Amino acid sequence: MAVDLLLGLQWGDEGKGKIVDVLTRDYNIIARFQGGPNAGHTLEFDGIKHVLRTIPSGIFHKESMNVIGNGVVIDPVVFVKELEGLDPYNIDYISTLIISRKAHLILPTHRLLDAASEASKGKAKIGSTLKGIGPTYMDKTGRNGIRVGDLELKTFKQKYRALADKHVAMINFYDVEIQYDLDEMEVEFFDAIKKLKELTFIDSEEYLNQAMKSGKTILAEGAQGSLLDIDFGTYPFVTSSNTTAAGACTGLGVAPSKIKEVFGIFKAYTTRVGSGPFPTELFDKVGEEMAKVGREFGAVTGRARRCGWLDLVALKYTCEINGVTQLMMMKSDVLSGFKNLKICTAYNYKGETITHLPYNIEEENVAPIYTTFKCWKEDLTKMTDASQLPSELNEYIDFLEKELEIPIKVVSVGPDRKQTIHR
Repeated sequence: MAVDLLLGLQWGDEGKGKIVDVLTRDYNIIARFQGGPNAGHTLEFDGIKHVLRTIPSGIFHKESMNVIGNGVVIDPVVFVKELEGLDPYNIDYISTLIISRKAHLILPTHRLLDAASEASKGKAKIGSTLKGIGPTYMDKTGRNGIRVGDLELKTFKQKYRALADKHVAMINFYDVEIQYDLDEMEVEFFDAIKKLKELTFIDSEEYLNQAMKSGKTILAEGAQGSLLDIDFGTYPFVTSSNTTAAGACTGLGVAPSKIKEVFGIFKAYTTRVGSGPFPTELFDKVGEEMAKVGREFGAVTGRARRCGWLDLVALKYTCEINGVTQLMMMKSDVLSGFKNLKICTAYNYKGETITHLPYNIEEENVAPIYTTFKCWKEDLTKMTDASQLPSELNEYIDFLEKELEIPIKVVSVGPDRKQTIHR
């Protein structure tokens, strides 16, 4: 068997959690391959909204195993709170949630380092979520990190102390004012470690490859979005991991030849959280209406999302670098009733018309070139079949399929798992 892969094609917040939840019934194993608790995967069903940060989005399906891969960074304190959030729903996560020994741990001092680093940048800050993700990945690449497997070693506390002390010296180097009580933070951290050790730790690459050999179906779940990839995103306004298809291979220990379907998720418009270039961003009432109707606030951070028209130039780019085989369009219901819709089909880049994503998309270099479409007026949220979709929406979809040369297989018409139309 092969691994199917699901990832976001924009700047995150595309609706991956909902789609993983919808698809889970077709898979034996759901595996998160990168990112940390800055992710917020929202699932909505039976009138209840659930937000997952580190736990794979298949956790609500009793028949599925959920794997946290080696490419993920875990904050034990946040993780335990996430587990406690599942307790009212009688989720047997002790049996269905397993963690790679090679996943790295976020220490309390990683979060403090994150805050000190961002504070030192002043107006040049990159919009970090201050969850300690960046410093943890820095320790990983610097070969200083502490991994889940280290919790099984007798020397864990010594390793912890040495790294935490190093971090404190670095925090002092930044010479910025941040208030903290490390002793208090460490009590909470070590209490969370005890809870974390109740779960099963695995050699995830062996587990997943044996699962494939035995005929098990696997869905790899990405976090954030492709335009936040450390290599291929809008650097430096990116996350600290590989959010693209390649990240699934390194984040799970799966060979590229084992990837089969690549499900790419995108919104019918575009959003972005935090700093960084955004060519199609809207600063008018249309943008405000998108944000209001789409409830565009971060599921984890609560930060307002910037909104704009769909950027086809960027979308073609992310489809290409990920090898997307199927597309899923989210939040089409949000656009109902607009006077008209626009899609950015090219850029004016330093006076030249281009259709590829250039090295620099800062506003002084790039101006979007739009194609205008009629908008649909119908309320899509009650629709259950593709035959009910209005002609204007079908024209919008047909245009995208033609330009991207990839089929749009799913159209989401609301946040609930039932509000999903298969084409």
